[in-house]
Amino acid sequence: MCYGKCARCIGHSLVWLAILCIVANILLYFPNGETKYASENHLSRFVWFFSGIVGGGLLMFLPAFVFIGLEQDDCCGCCGHENCGKRCAMLSSVLAALIGIAGSGYCVIVAALGLAEGPVCRDSLDQWNYTFANTDGQYLLDTSTWSQCIEPKHIVEWNVSLFSILLALGGIEFILCLIQVINGVMGGICGYCCSRQQRYDC
Repeated sequence: MCYGKCARCIGHSLVWLAILCIVANILLYFPNGETKYASENHLSRFVWFFSGIVGGGLLMFLPAFVFIGLEQDDCCGCCGHENCGKRCAMLSSVLAALIGIAGSGYCVIVAALGLAEGPVCRDSLDQWNYTFANTDGQYLLDTSTWSQCIEPKHIVEWNVSLFSILLALGGIEFILCLIQVINGVMGGICGYCCSRQQRYDC
């Protein structure tokens, strides 16, 4: 098994997942494609936590590019052995993976809280509030209650869809970074590639 190749695959996957997280988070600011709700502060408070933009987005680029660059990174070698440097680089990637775990974990937690609390909307009493805040997330299972939100139109579907996407994407990122922690440790111990043709012994 080539641990470096596995890390690069994870890195490329994280790049696309991070881009999708950023897009999903940005869309949360524009219900129905309108900007007035953001300017009037009629959005869920969890939208302003930038979980998809920062946690599942920008912060994920660091580990992603570290993983992708492992093939060229020999960590200056050790004792004149380039292969030992490859091991060093693999172990260093574990630190980058931990950063990714923190970022994706933040994305997952905020998205889950956003789903549980529900959106800010104008109700039948013409008041803007968190209509489903006291339902402990049960409103997610009872779509008939979603009509309580009059404005923005379909705001419940909008929030549920995008926060669910962020939750799923963050969860996938978390799993991939966790895999890279294991992969990095194994690559550091066994060598960059373990095969009969390539044996990296210091």
